[in-house]
Amino acid sequence: MSKPAKFGTFLGVYTPSILTILGLIMYLRFGWVVGNVGLWNTVLIVVMASSITFITGLSASAIATNIKVGVGGQYYMVSRSLGLEPGGAIGIPLYLCRTLSVTFYCYGLAEAILALYASSFGDVDPMALRLLTIGFIILVTALSGKSAKLVLKSQIPIMIIVGASILALLIGVLTKDLKAPVTDATYITAPEGFWYVFAVFFPAVTGFTAGISLSGDLKDPQKSIPRGTLGAALSGLVIYLIIPVLLSVTAVLSVEQLTDLDGGITVWTRLAVLGPWIIYPAVWGAVLSSAFGSILGGPRILQALSMDGLAPKFLSKLSKSGQPTVATWISGFLALSAVFIGGLNTLAQFVSVLFLTLYVAVNVSAAVEQLIKEPSYRPKVHVPWYVSLFGAAGAMIVMWLISPLAFILALGLEALIFIYLISRKMEQQWGDASTGIWMHISRYALLKLNAKKITPRNWRPIIILFVNNLKDYMNLVKFAEMLGQNSGVLTISKLITTANKEELARRNEITFDMQKELAKEGLQALTEVHVVEDLKQGMYNVAASHGIAGLKTNMVIFGWSRTGKGKKKELGVIHDLARSGKNILMLHFKNPLTKKNNNRIDIWWRGLDSNGDMMLLLSYLITLNNKWKKAKINIMSIADTDEDVYSMEKRIRLSIKDARINATPRVILRAGEDTVGQLIEESKNADLVFCGLSRDINIIDQRVAHIDRVTGSLKAVAFVQNNGMKSKTPVIFKA
Repeated sequence: MSKPAKFGTFLGVYTPSILTILGLIMYLRFGWVVGNVGLWNTVLIVVMASSITFITGLSASAIATNIKVGVGGQYYMVSRSLGLEPGGAIGIPLYLCRTLSVTFYCYGLAEAILALYASSFGDVDPMALRLLTIGFIILVTALSGKSAKLVLKSQIPIMIIVGASILALLIGVLTKDLKAPVTDATYITAPEGFWYVFAVFFPAVTGFTAGISLSGDLKDPQKSIPRGTLGAALSGLVIYLIIPVLLSVTAVLSVEQLTDLDGGITVWTRLAVLGPWIIYPAVWGAVLSSAFGSILGGPRILQALSMDGLAPKFLSKLSKSGQPTVATWISGFLALSAVFIGGLNTLAQFVSVLFLTLYVAVNVSAAVEQLIKEPSYRPKVHVPWYVSLFGAAGAMIVMWLISPLAFILALGLEALIFIYLISRKMEQQWGDASTGIWMHISRYALLKLNAKKITPRNWRPIIILFVNNLKDYMNLVKFAEMLGQNSGVLTISKLITTANKEELARRNEITFDMQKELAKEGLQALTEVHVVEDLKQGMYNVAASHGIAGLKTNMVIFGWSRTGKGKKKELGVIHDLARSGKNILMLHFKNPLTKKNNNRIDIWWRGLDSNGDMMLLLSYLITLNNKWKKAKINIMSIADTDEDVYSMEKRIRLSIKDARINATPRVILRAGEDTVGQLIEESKNADLVFCGLSRDINIIDQRVAHIDRVTGSLKAVAFVQNNGMKSKTPVIFKA
């Protein structure tokens, strides 16, 4: 494969940009603008329109000088700044705009040529117009698919001809009769007023981004994009300030002739030296150059979309000369298909508005980068955030002026694409400003939260769950996430010892792998990996100190170990954590919790250690989940006498009333010494059973046997140990 040609500032950015600026609207509508609004209003329109584009150019330059710009131009910039989904929402319509623009320009070129022919030989044949358009589309597609260098070099003579036409206008006006400039607004053929004229003229200044589309073909994008883009925008501004002065002072044409909608190019041909002989070739060349710019830019956007996974992979395939040939021919085919679409003028208006959303995105990207103050954001071109936002607001106003309906449809289309891309949960391999935005929001929220005192009213579960293999403990993860849904925070933590060299080397990958596993199950949780010397001591250290500011972890969840040694070690860690004030929840599920509707939750309460408070709160949180919303909560206890049964039931009912939670007390008489057996018998049909977890570490073998017996007999068991401080624990169950 031969090395693809790389271009510098002049050929790669400035030339396609300035030629797209000095396009068809300059020849067709400048006289119309001057005649309708007068010289000073025309200057105002030019300055206002150019200000919006120049600010957008500054914003694009700031982004380009901060990153290594790859293939895709504006799409690449937006996606690397705002993220893959916003980038795709802009990039996909942008590609369609570029592709349809090929059709519009080729159609306009064919119409301009045949119109000259028709002036001598009769009306334009619609079939001939369509065939000539198809021929031009095939021509520009074939040339751009073969070599971008050939296309860009062909624009040099076009630029010379366009420059010569402007010079011919200058000489022609100054060598003919002059008059005082036309300054009064007449609105002869624009009764809609000033803003209508502004909207019609604005597309004349939008071509400055044509060179950015070739970002992947530039030798030094960080240098060429700012110089070429801003240079083209400033050159266009100077030329656009000269032309209205010339048109307003000529005595050759009246105001009525300037405002004639059918006059178009004849305004230039009647004033310029050599008239039609230089103006018509310049017009044709300008339109052809714009078509070349679109057919070069569109496929490269499609190539970038393909590389990012937003389009089929084969579209990013390059030819031996380094051209995105497949993407180019696909684009050419779409452009050909558009020839057979009726109402091209209406579609062109929608495309113009859709294209302007790119301006909004580029300006917003630059503003966001400034506002979030990422340490990595160090552009060589600095633009204040409010300047970029002003450019974005200006672009949106112009969109509305062009067509309110097209404005709504364009934003609606991009919103739909954005929502679709979000639903795909795609993975991007680069950082973006959205992370910085959330960092700023999080920082603000944490500082505010840290200044507040967490009271029982504000308590919610901030959970850490220790797992070794996430897949093996997915039931625990689902249960833990259910406890914190819509209110709490769940962190899943994996511990790696320093002796495990393999996992140690890929600790960051493990974190993302855990996120992928959660995404497959439709779960949301924080994931983290900690490196420790010893698992037991590491578990204690991580859990005891876990959290930040007002989001300090208040609950640690364990799954009951599967080995005898592991069970004893686990109870030892729990005993140590009790002193740190962390609440403990130890879970064991005999079978996966796959039932659609779970009907019964039993809470076994002995009136000790305040565990009942926590168990009732957790039961309530579980019933907020759809699969458990019909579950009946039973508060179970054992009493020695009928009198104790009555007394305890009464106390429980009063506590339930204070707690405002629907639950049913069930106090039963002790049937012997085997309390555990009675518990098992009473709750064998329960879908979930809560039990208190003793703090006694001295009889560890007996505790292991007790827990094993309960977990081996019941469907699902949660052992709870309430170690929270009184000021931090939700006192909802007073016994």
